[in-house]
Amino acid sequence: MSATALSATALSAALCPLALPARAAQTEGAIHILKDPGCGCCTAWATILDRAGFQVTTEPVAGTALMRMKADHGIPAALASCHTALIEGYAIEGHVPVADIRRLLAARPDAVGLAVPGMPYGSPGMGPEEDREAFDVHLIRRDGSTGIFASYPAA
Repeated sequence: MSATALSATALSAALCPLALPARAAQTEGAIHILKDPGCGCCTAWATILDRAGFQVTTEPVAGTALMRMKADHGIPAALASCHTALIEGYAIEGHVPVADIRRLLAARPDAVGLAVPGMPYGSPGMGPEEDREAFDVHLIRRDGSTGIFASYPAA
């Protein structure tokens, strides 16, 4: 191997660790999910977030305590679902797609957070997307009003 090739190899090896911080910088924020202890779809949604790079923690909260926590975080009963997540000052209610969470965090609106009410089939964690029911992602504003943040047509 020539001296030039050896120098290039040594330089590449020396710079390789510098690539690691760039990858780590792509890691998403910490998200804490409060969920019913026996809910499998909540676990499936948490896995989707984990695979997308979020730092996921979960906490089992059952029944009345979970409903009280939703109300305490500004989630209207009409928009409730099976789990609530907290990230960077926002509440994420139900099976909200990763892209919408990222968009919320990038835009930083003055809002409580996002909600996908109920448990629409084909939403993240609720079955195959190719069989998806139509659903909306609602933006919950701090004044209690809501609006459509994103819409997903039936597949």
